[in-house]
Amino acid sequence: MGLLPVLFGITLLVFTLLRLIPGDPAIALLGERATTEQVVALKQQLGLNQPLPWQYLAFLGSLCQFDLGKSMISGIPIAEEISQRWPATFELAIAAISIALLLGIPAGVLAAARKNSWLDNLTMTGSLIGVSLPVYWLGLLLIYLFAVNWQWLPPSGRLSAIAGLTFQPITGFYLLDAVLKMDGGVFQDAIAHLCLPALTLSTIPLAVVARIVRSAMLEVLSQDYIRTARAKGLGENLVIFRHALKNALLPIMTTIGLQFGSLLGGAILTETIFSWPGIGSWIYEGILTRDYPVVQGGVVFVAITFVAINLLVDISYAFIDPRIQYR
Repeated sequence: MGLLPVLFGITLLVFTLLRLIPGDPAIALLGERATTEQVVALKQQLGLNQPLPWQYLAFLGSLCQFDLGKSMISGIPIAEEISQRWPATFELAIAAISIALLLGIPAGVLAAARKNSWLDNLTMTGSLIGVSLPVYWLGLLLIYLFAVNWQWLPPSGRLSAIAGLTFQPITGFYLLDAVLKMDGGVFQDAIAHLCLPALTLSTIPLAVVARIVRSAMLEVLSQDYIRTARAKGLGENLVIFRHALKNALLPIMTTIGLQFGSLLGGAILTETIFSWPGIGSWIYEGILTRDYPVVQGGVVFVAITFVAINLLVDISYAFIDPRIQYR
Protein backbone atom coordinates (compact mmCIF):
# COMPACT_ATOMS: atom_id res chain seq x y z
CA MET A 1 0.00 0.00 0.00
CA GLY A 2 2.96 2.32 0.43
CA LEU A 3 3.32 2.42 -3.36
CA LEU A 4 0.24 4.63 -3.86
CA PRO A 5 1.32 7.55 -1.61
CA VAL A 6 4.80 7.45 -3.15
CA LEU A 7 3.41 7.58 -6.69
CA PHE A 8 0.95 10.33 -5.75
CA GLY A 9 3.75 12.45 -4.30
CA ILE A 10 5.93 11.87 -7.37
CA THR A 11 3.16 12.78 -9.80
CA LEU A 12 2.41 15.98 -7.88
CA LEU A 13 6.10 16.89 -7.69
CA VAL A 14 6.91 16.29 -11.35
CA PHE A 15 3.71 18.04 -12.49
CA THR A 16 4.52 21.11 -10.40
CA LEU A 17 8.21 21.30 -11.30
CA LEU A 18 7.48 20.97 -15.02
CA ARG A 19 5.14 23.95 -14.88
CA LEU A 20 7.81 26.00 -13.09
CA ILE A 21 10.30 25.56 -15.94
CA PRO A 22 10.49 28.77 -18.03
CA GLY A 23 9.05 28.48 -21.50
CA ASP A 24 5.76 27.67 -23.18
CA PRO A 25 5.33 24.17 -24.69
CA ALA A 26 2.98 25.54 -27.34
CA ILE A 27 5.59 28.07 -28.49
CA ALA A 28 8.26 25.36 -28.34
CA LEU A 29 6.15 23.26 -30.70
CA LEU A 30 5.12 26.02 -33.11
CA GLY A 31 8.26 28.12 -33.04
CA GLU A 32 8.93 31.71 -32.04
CA ARG A 33 7.17 33.09 -35.14
CA ALA A 34 3.83 31.51 -34.27
CA THR A 35 0.88 33.88 -34.05
CA THR A 36 -1.14 34.35 -30.89
CA GLU A 37 -4.12 32.60 -32.50
CA GLN A 38 -2.02 29.56 -33.35
CA VAL A 39 -0.64 29.36 -29.81
CA VAL A 40 -4.10 29.65 -28.26
CA ALA A 41 -5.51 27.00 -30.62
CA LEU A 42 -2.71 24.56 -29.84
CA LYS A 43 -3.07 25.11 -26.10
CA GLN A 44 -6.77 24.37 -26.37
CA GLN A 45 -6.03 21.23 -28.39
CA LEU A 46 -3.51 19.99 -25.84
CA GLY A 47 -5.59 20.99 -22.82
CA LEU A 48 -2.99 23.49 -21.64
CA ASN A 49 -5.54 26.27 -21.42
CA GLN A 50 -7.24 24.57 -18.46
CA PRO A 51 -6.45 25.62 -14.87
CA LEU A 52 -3.51 23.70 -13.39
CA PRO A 53 -5.63 21.75 -10.87
CA TRP A 54 -7.83 20.49 -13.70
CA GLN A 55 -4.76 19.54 -15.74
CA TYR A 56 -3.39 17.59 -12.77
CA LEU A 57 -6.69 15.82 -12.16
CA ALA A 58 -6.83 14.88 -15.85
CA PHE A 59 -3.31 13.49 -15.58
CA LEU A 60 -4.27 11.42 -12.51
CA GLY A 61 -7.43 10.22 -14.23
CA SER A 62 -5.43 8.96 -17.19
CA LEU A 63 -2.98 7.22 -14.87
CA CYS A 64 -5.82 5.43 -13.09
CA GLN A 65 -6.81 4.06 -16.50
CA PHE A 66 -3.17 3.02 -17.15
CA ASP A 67 -2.95 5.64 -19.88
CA LEU A 68 0.29 7.64 -19.88
CA GLY A 69 -0.85 9.80 -22.77
CA LYS A 70 0.91 10.70 -26.02
CA SER A 71 3.98 12.74 -26.83
CA MET A 72 3.22 16.33 -27.81
CA ILE A 73 6.04 16.24 -30.36
CA SER A 74 5.74 12.86 -32.06
CA GLY A 75 2.19 11.88 -31.14
CA ILE A 76 3.45 8.40 -30.21
CA PRO A 77 1.87 6.87 -27.09
CA ILE A 78 4.15 7.10 -24.06
CA ALA A 79 3.74 3.39 -23.30
CA GLU A 80 5.00 2.56 -26.79
CA GLU A 81 7.98 4.87 -26.41
CA ILE A 82 8.85 3.25 -23.07
CA SER A 83 8.61 -0.26 -24.52
CA GLN A 84 11.05 0.76 -27.29
CA ARG A 85 13.57 2.51 -25.05
CA TRP A 86 13.47 0.50 -21.84
CA PRO A 87 15.50 -2.48 -23.20
CA ALA A 88 18.43 -0.13 -23.91
CA THR A 89 18.35 1.22 -20.35
CA PHE A 90 17.97 -2.28 -18.87
CA GLU A 91 20.91 -3.60 -20.89
CA LEU A 92 23.09 -0.67 -19.79
CA ALA A 93 22.00 -1.02 -16.15
CA ILE A 94 22.75 -4.76 -16.10
CA ALA A 95 26.23 -4.15 -17.53
CA ALA A 96 26.95 -1.34 -15.06
CA ILE A 97 25.74 -3.21 -11.96
CA SER A 98 27.65 -6.33 -13.09
CA ILE A 99 30.88 -4.34 -13.22
CA ALA A 100 30.09 -2.80 -9.83
CA LEU A 101 29.45 -6.20 -8.21
CA LEU A 102 32.36 -8.03 -9.83
CA LEU A 103 34.81 -5.40 -8.61
CA GLY A 104 33.06 -3.88 -5.60
CA ILE A 105 32.27 -7.02 -3.57
CA PRO A 106 35.79 -8.53 -3.72
CA ALA A 107 37.30 -5.11 -3.01
CA GLY A 108 35.08 -4.60 0.04
CA VAL A 109 35.73 -8.11 1.37
CA LEU A 110 39.50 -7.81 0.98
CA ALA A 111 39.48 -4.34 2.55
CA ALA A 112 37.62 -5.69 5.59
CA ALA A 113 39.83 -8.75 5.86
CA ARG A 114 42.97 -6.54 5.69
CA LYS A 115 41.70 -3.70 7.84
CA ASN A 116 44.03 -0.66 8.04
CA SER A 117 46.40 -2.20 5.51
CA TRP A 118 47.55 -0.54 2.29
CA LEU A 119 44.89 -2.54 0.44
CA ASP A 120 42.17 -1.20 2.74
CA ASN A 121 43.41 2.38 2.32
CA LEU A 122 43.63 1.96 -1.45
CA THR A 123 40.10 0.58 -1.65
CA MET A 124 38.60 3.35 0.46
CA THR A 125 40.51 6.05 -1.45
CA GLY A 126 39.41 4.57 -4.76
CA SER A 127 35.78 4.40 -3.62
CA LEU A 128 35.92 8.02 -2.48
CA ILE A 129 37.26 9.06 -5.87
CA GLY A 130 34.60 6.97 -7.63
CA VAL A 131 31.78 8.68 -5.75
CA SER A 132 33.28 12.14 -6.24
CA LEU A 133 34.01 12.00 -9.97
CA PRO A 134 31.39 13.85 -12.03
CA VAL A 135 29.79 11.39 -14.43
CA TYR A 136 29.77 13.84 -17.34
CA TRP A 137 33.49 14.58 -16.88
CA LEU A 138 34.42 10.89 -16.65
CA GLY A 139 32.30 10.04 -19.69
CA LEU A 140 33.89 12.76 -21.81
CA LEU A 141 37.36 11.71 -20.61
CA LEU A 142 36.75 8.08 -21.58
CA ILE A 143 35.43 9.15 -24.98
CA TYR A 144 38.52 11.26 -25.56
CA LEU A 145 40.94 8.51 -24.51
CA PHE A 146 39.35 5.34 -25.89
CA ALA A 147 37.37 6.67 -28.86
CA VAL A 148 39.18 9.78 -30.09
CA ASN A 149 42.80 9.35 -29.05
CA TRP A 150 43.35 5.57 -29.13
CA GLN A 151 40.30 4.69 -31.29
CA TRP A 152 39.74 1.41 -29.47
CA LEU A 153 36.02 1.80 -28.81
CA PRO A 154 33.10 3.64 -30.46
CA PRO A 155 32.10 6.93 -28.81
CA SER A 156 28.30 6.65 -28.89
CA GLY A 157 25.20 4.69 -29.86
CA ARG A 158 24.27 1.03 -29.44
CA LEU A 159 25.43 -0.26 -32.84
CA SER A 160 27.58 0.99 -35.69
CA ALA A 161 25.80 2.37 -38.75
CA ILE A 162 26.68 -0.66 -40.89
CA ALA A 163 25.48 -3.21 -38.33
CA GLY A 164 22.34 -1.18 -37.65
CA LEU A 165 21.26 -1.28 -41.29
CA THR A 166 21.09 -5.08 -41.48
CA PHE A 167 20.30 -6.04 -37.89
CA GLN A 168 16.63 -6.54 -37.01
CA PRO A 169 16.18 -6.84 -33.22
CA ILE A 170 13.70 -9.32 -31.78
CA THR A 171 13.39 -8.32 -28.12
CA GLY A 172 15.13 -4.94 -28.14
CA PHE A 173 17.99 -6.33 -26.04
CA TYR A 174 20.74 -6.24 -28.63
CA LEU A 175 23.12 -8.67 -26.91
CA LEU A 176 20.35 -11.22 -26.43
CA ASP A 177 19.09 -10.70 -29.97
CA ALA A 178 22.59 -11.19 -31.37
CA VAL A 179 22.86 -14.49 -29.47
CA LEU A 180 19.43 -15.63 -30.66
CA LYS A 181 20.37 -14.80 -34.24
CA MET A 182 23.85 -16.29 -33.73
CA ASP A 183 25.37 -13.12 -35.16
CA GLY A 184 28.85 -12.85 -33.68
CA GLY A 185 29.68 -9.63 -35.51
CA VAL A 186 26.69 -7.76 -34.10
CA PHE A 187 27.40 -9.19 -30.63
CA GLN A 188 30.96 -7.87 -30.68
CA ASP A 189 29.79 -4.52 -32.03
CA ALA A 190 27.12 -4.21 -29.32
CA ILE A 191 29.66 -5.12 -26.60
CA ALA A 192 32.08 -2.50 -27.93
CA HIS A 193 29.39 0.20 -27.84
CA LEU A 194 28.35 -0.88 -24.34
CA CYS A 195 31.80 -0.72 -22.74
CA LEU A 196 32.28 3.03 -22.26
CA PRO A 197 28.77 3.95 -21.02
CA ALA A 198 28.67 0.90 -18.73
CA LEU A 199 32.07 1.72 -17.27
CA THR A 200 31.06 5.34 -16.73
CA LEU A 201 27.76 4.40 -15.13
CA SER A 202 29.33 1.75 -12.87
CA THR A 203 31.73 4.06 -11.00
CA ILE A 204 29.31 5.32 -8.35
CA PRO A 205 27.61 1.93 -7.69
CA LEU A 206 31.04 0.28 -7.54
CA ALA A 207 32.27 2.75 -4.94
CA VAL A 208 29.09 2.50 -2.87
CA VAL A 209 29.04 -1.31 -2.97
CA ALA A 210 32.71 -1.54 -1.94
CA ARG A 211 32.18 0.73 1.07
CA ILE A 212 28.99 -1.00 2.21
CA VAL A 213 30.54 -4.47 1.84
CA ARG A 214 33.54 -3.38 3.88
CA SER A 215 31.36 -1.86 6.60
CA ALA A 216 29.04 -4.88 6.79
CA MET A 217 31.97 -7.32 6.82
CA LEU A 218 33.75 -5.46 9.61
CA GLU A 219 30.62 -5.61 11.75
CA VAL A 220 30.19 -9.35 11.17
CA LEU A 221 33.88 -10.17 11.64
CA SER A 222 33.70 -8.72 15.15
CA GLN A 223 30.97 -11.15 16.21
CA ASP A 224 31.55 -13.99 18.69
CA TYR A 225 30.64 -16.78 16.26
CA ILE A 226 33.40 -15.63 13.91
CA ARG A 227 35.95 -15.86 16.73
CA THR A 228 34.55 -19.30 17.57
CA ALA A 229 34.92 -20.43 13.97
CA ARG A 230 38.54 -19.29 13.94
CA ALA A 231 39.17 -20.96 17.31
CA LYS A 232 37.94 -24.26 15.84
CA GLY A 233 40.71 -24.06 13.26
CA LEU A 234 38.69 -23.17 10.20
CA GLY A 235 40.67 -21.63 7.36
CA GLU A 236 40.53 -17.84 7.00
CA ASN A 237 39.01 -18.02 3.52
CA LEU A 238 36.26 -20.32 4.78
CA VAL A 239 35.54 -18.01 7.71
CA ILE A 240 35.37 -14.91 5.50
CA PHE A 241 33.43 -16.19 2.52
CA ARG A 242 31.19 -18.84 4.08
CA HIS A 243 30.43 -17.42 7.51
CA ALA A 244 31.10 -13.68 7.43
CA LEU A 245 30.01 -12.73 3.90
CA LYS A 246 26.87 -14.84 4.09
CA ASN A 247 25.74 -13.07 7.26
CA ALA A 248 26.58 -9.64 5.86
CA LEU A 249 24.35 -10.01 2.80
CA LEU A 250 21.30 -8.11 4.08
CA PRO A 251 22.77 -4.58 3.99
CA ILE A 252 24.67 -5.49 0.84
CA MET A 253 21.46 -6.61 -0.91
CA THR A 254 19.70 -3.43 0.18
CA THR A 255 22.49 -1.33 -1.34
CA ILE A 256 22.50 -3.36 -4.56
CA GLY A 257 18.72 -2.98 -4.88
CA LEU A 258 18.87 0.79 -4.40
CA GLN A 259 21.72 1.18 -6.89
CA PHE A 260 20.17 -1.10 -9.49
CA GLY A 261 16.80 0.62 -9.14
CA SER A 262 18.40 4.00 -9.74
CA LEU A 263 20.25 2.66 -12.78
CA LEU A 264 17.06 1.22 -14.25
CA GLY A 265 15.48 4.61 -13.78
CA GLY A 266 17.70 5.83 -16.56
CA ALA A 267 21.04 7.55 -16.22
CA ILE A 268 20.27 10.88 -17.87
CA LEU A 269 23.83 12.20 -18.01
CA THR A 270 25.42 8.94 -19.16
CA GLU A 271 22.79 8.22 -21.79
CA THR A 272 22.94 11.78 -23.09
CA ILE A 273 26.74 11.89 -23.32
CA PHE A 274 26.94 8.57 -25.15
CA SER A 275 23.78 9.10 -27.25
CA TRP A 276 22.34 5.97 -25.68
CA PRO A 277 18.66 5.67 -26.72
CA GLY A 278 17.26 4.81 -23.30
CA ILE A 279 14.77 6.18 -20.79
CA GLY A 280 17.15 8.78 -19.35
CA SER A 281 18.03 10.50 -22.62
CA TRP A 282 14.36 10.35 -23.65
CA ILE A 283 13.26 12.18 -20.49
CA TYR A 284 16.04 14.72 -21.03
CA GLU A 285 14.79 15.40 -24.55
CA GLY A 286 11.28 15.78 -23.17
CA ILE A 287 12.48 18.39 -20.68
CA LEU A 288 14.24 20.38 -23.40
CA THR A 289 11.18 20.39 -25.67
CA ARG A 290 8.68 20.96 -22.80
CA ASP A 291 6.98 17.68 -23.73
CA TYR A 292 4.94 17.33 -20.54
CA PRO A 293 3.47 13.83 -21.20
CA VAL A 294 6.92 12.40 -21.95
CA VAL A 295 8.48 13.71 -18.75
CA GLN A 296 5.46 12.87 -16.59
CA GLY A 297 5.03 9.37 -18.01
CA GLY A 298 8.76 8.68 -17.94
CA VAL A 299 9.16 9.76 -14.32
CA VAL A 300 6.14 7.70 -13.22
CA PHE A 301 7.59 4.64 -14.96
CA VAL A 302 10.95 5.27 -13.30
CA ALA A 303 9.26 5.54 -9.90
CA ILE A 304 7.32 2.31 -10.36
CA THR A 305 10.48 0.51 -11.48
CA PHE A 306 12.46 1.78 -8.49
CA VAL A 307 9.78 0.79 -5.98
CA ALA A 308 9.31 -2.63 -7.62
CA ILE A 309 13.04 -3.39 -7.44
CA ASN A 310 13.16 -2.48 -3.76
CA LEU A 311 10.07 -4.59 -3.09
CA LEU A 312 11.81 -7.60 -4.68
CA VAL A 313 14.87 -6.94 -2.51
CA ASP A 314 12.70 -6.85 0.62
CA ILE A 315 11.09 -10.15 -0.36
CA SER A 316 14.52 -11.70 -0.95
CA TYR A 317 15.47 -11.08 2.70
CA ALA A 318 13.44 -14.11 3.77
CA PHE A 319 15.43 -16.33 1.40
CA ILE A 320 18.79 -14.90 2.48
CA ASP A 321 18.05 -15.07 6.21
CA PRO A 322 15.50 -17.76 7.29
CA ARG A 323 15.03 -15.95 10.60
CA ILE A 324 13.10 -13.20 8.76
CA GLN A 325 9.41 -13.92 8.29
CA TYR A 326 6.72 -11.80 6.68
CA ARG A 327 3.24 -11.72 8.14
